[in-house]
Amino acid sequence: MQNREERQTYKDYLQVLKECSPYDFCEYSDNSIDRRIQKIMQDYRLNLDELIYKTRTDEEFVELVVEAITVNTTELFRDPPVWKHLYEKVYWALKSRPKINIWHAGCSSGQEVYSNLILLDIMGLADKCEIYATDISKKSLEVANSGSYKYNFNFQKYLNNFQDAFPNLPKEKFLGYFDIDESKDRMSVKPSLLGKAKFIKHDLVKQPLPFYNKFDLIFCRNVLIYFNSGLQSRIIQKFHDTLFPGGAMVLGTHESINGFFKTKFAKNGPVYERTNTFHFKY
Repeated sequence: MQNREERQTYKDYLQVLKECSPYDFCEYSDNSIDRRIQKIMQDYRLNLDELIYKTRTDEEFVELVVEAITVNTTELFRDPPVWKHLYEKVYWALKSRPKINIWHAGCSSGQEVYSNLILLDIMGLADKCEIYATDISKKSLEVANSGSYKYNFNFQKYLNNFQDAFPNLPKEKFLGYFDIDESKDRMSVKPSLLGKAKFIKHDLVKQPLPFYNKFDLIFCRNVLIYFNSGLQSRIIQKFHDTLFPGGAMVLGTHESINGFFKTKFAKNGPVYERTNTFHFKY
């Protein structure tokens, strides 16, 4: 474990990064940010003084640092019980609405977005949905826009997730949404789903929202765990203000809301519903 002086040194670096770029990671949790800065130094064989100098003088390097700090793992139909709950409960409750607005905040490389689009298409809801997906990482958004992922390493895990979430649906349902080229190690989302979500570069911490929409459902999974408690509260408040009455948010399985916000959301399974006069009728 790092001592106080070492931890403060990393905080000093984050202040330099804030001064030299549009990005502010000063309120990320200490443990996660420290590990990622250490890895950057190891990968580029830099000590802290060299890292600071390169950050001050090399704009392209700054973007690489941001990519390294914000890297996030994701997969198709990750945490199957969440998708099962969305299928059996949440989307049936929203089905009667003439339009459904959805925001994926911190969408990473897009697998969650395409998981959602597949589910919505299976339920016949995709055409009535307006879907926005935002992330701070330009590189991740490029992958998300392409809808193309590695096949050999990931396919079986993705298929298992789908079958665990929807045991009554045949695997052909899942297969029908992808073009697979084993020789190139690629599985690509079919053109019918490409373009149905709007992918937008956005810094959830610093920038105003890039849209004026209110939302029925907000996904922000495995993002808040990288923030300190104060920043988490501000982001949750932002989500609350952006939700329609009766709207809900989906967090990561190891994320939760605390304190004051327990009065503003009611937890139903993995979903946090904004408390008001309307509730999902399960």
